[in-house]
This record gives sequence, structure tokens and C-alpha cells, in this order.
Amino acid sequence: MLNKNIAVIGSGSWGTALVKLLGHNVEKIGWWVRHESTKHHVMVHGRNPDYLQYAELIPERLDISTDMKEIVDNYDILIFAIPSAFLKKSIIANNVTDLSNKIIISAIKGIVPESNQIVANYFHTDFNVKYEDIGIIAGPCHAEEVAMQKLSFLTIAFLQEEKAQHIADLFSTWFMKMKTSNDIAGTEYAAMIKNIVAIANGICIGLGYGDNFQAVLIVNAMREIRRFLEDVFPQYRKVMDTEYVGDLLVTSYSKFSRNRTFGTYIGRGYSIKATMAEMKMVSEGYYAVKCLVEINKEHKVYLPITEAVYNILYEGVSPIVEMRLLSDKLN
Repeated sequence: MLNKNIAVIGSGSWGTALVKLLGHNVEKIGWWVRHESTKHHVMVHGRNPDYLQYAELIPERLDISTDMKEIVDNYDILIFAIPSAFLKKSIIANNVTDLSNKIIISAIKGIVPESNQIVANYFHTDFNVKYEDIGIIAGPCHAEEVAMQKLSFLTIAFLQEEKAQHIADLFSTWFMKMKTSNDIAGTEYAAMIKNIVAIANGICIGLGYGDNFQAVLIVNAMREIRRFLEDVFPQYRKVMDTEYVGDLLVTSYSKFSRNRTFGTYIGRGYSIKATMAEMKMVSEGYYAVKCLVEINKEHKVYLPITEAVYNILYEGVSPIVEMRLLSDKLN
């Protein structure tokens, strides 16, 4: 049986929400934050000054450090909540080289762009972490609602049910319902693809498309996710479960979705540079779509929504033109 020696790596919105969530069941939580000012503010005021300032934390339960290697060395279960675009750079910059005998859990819904890998593959190939020791946090959960203690559902995916259930128990509270899965590849790829779809939906909103078209887009996105998973990672799964479709829906429709917001700016005519400057947050889907297109060159799965987003973001095709072309491929 695993113990409760657990730490969160990352102090953005999701990392902060996970720390708050763990505070209900874990007496001491390791937490890597980037800045000393963040550490000081949390310990004095019990709040992250940069993200989710309304989330009340318990300083007495936190072991906060700006030294990632120190946290990694001192804790057995490590939850990584760093944006995928910065994951590898952050690990290298903090001189983390040994993750042996660690349980690694990814709360990152994206692709490691340097190698076009999902996070589980990255930790396996670069750090020799066994797939049996890698877990995925999935499901329709925005950090903002978790921090506000709104009723939510999360899925913990591990190859071994015992590990999945142990981690699920650490996160389970009166407002967080937990389930387990053994589909680590499927849940991670589905979480990555839904960010791309959310950008597509945001582009449509920015262009002035209505609810009718958005509904058709999401139905076709469900099929796109199913085709990719069945072709690339065939195993028994219910794609209509919350960790797949539920995550797709909340990311595509929610006002909290940074990917939908990113797409909305693009649809309104903003450049990518201007959009990033306006948002001041990372859109995982922007990096994921380029990686997925590269990955799909080998598999050749029919992914019209992914291809449309790629054409707009990386080929400079007009959103108006591309969405009209996409509309002819949907049904």
C-alpha cells in the first residue's frame, strides 16, 4: 500500500486547486512553487497571490519550496501540474535527474512539444519510470470550480487498480467524486485532443457561429476522439464516460476554459501573439495541435477538426475560410 507522502509540482491554477483539494485528507503536502514571493505570501496569508486568490489554503499543512529537486527528493508521490510546454525546461532548469522509485502523476493535459510525447511517455523514456508507476488525473474539472468547492468529478488512471484507488481516496471529499481507470494512454490523449476542439469551438464563437453549429462540432469531435483512440490505442473503453466526453464538454463550453478563450480571440481576428499577450495564460491546445498533426502523419486517422485548427494557427489560413471548409466535412 502506498503512503500519503505526496507533493504537487507547479503553482498555477490547477496546481493550487490540487493542493487545496489534498489539504482535506493529507496532513503534510509538498509543494514546488517558482517564486520566493509566492512561497512567502502563501505561508503568511494562506493564499496564492498569482492564481485563484480566493482559494483558502492551510499553511500549516504545506511544505513549500522553490527548489524542485528538494521536493522530488523528499516525497514519494509527485503530481506534476506544470504546463506541458514548459515541463521539460522546468525539470532541466531545476536539475532533476532521478525519479527512480517515485510514483508520477500527470495533471497536465497536453503534449511535451520537444518530443511530441504525452507526459506519461516522456517520464517513461527520459527517466525510466515504469508505466505501472505513472498515473493520470482526468475528467471534467476546471481549477476555478474545484477551488470554490463546487461538486466535481475526477478520474485517476493507473494500470494497477490498487494504486488508482489509493490516489482517488486522497482526493475524495464531499465535493469531489472520484472514479478509477486503467486507460492511461486513452485518458491522456483524450484530454489533449479536447483542448484542440475547445480552440475550434472558441474560433466559431469568435466568428459569430451559434449554438446549433457548436453542437454539431462537439458531436463530430466525440467521433474524432473515438477514431484516434481506437486506431492508435485499441482497448476496451467507454468513450462516453466523463473522463472522455465530460472533459470535452466542459472545456468546450465553460467560461473558465483558456483554450476556448484562446480560440475566441483568434476567431475575432486577433493574432496569435496578441492573443497570448491578452490572456497571460498558457493554452495547451495551441502546442498540442502541432504535435498531434505530426503524430498523425504515421497513423493517418481522419481528424478534420484537428487539421482545421492546425491550418488556422500554423498555416495562416483565414478562420472564416477554414471553418467554412470544415462545415462541409461535419455531419
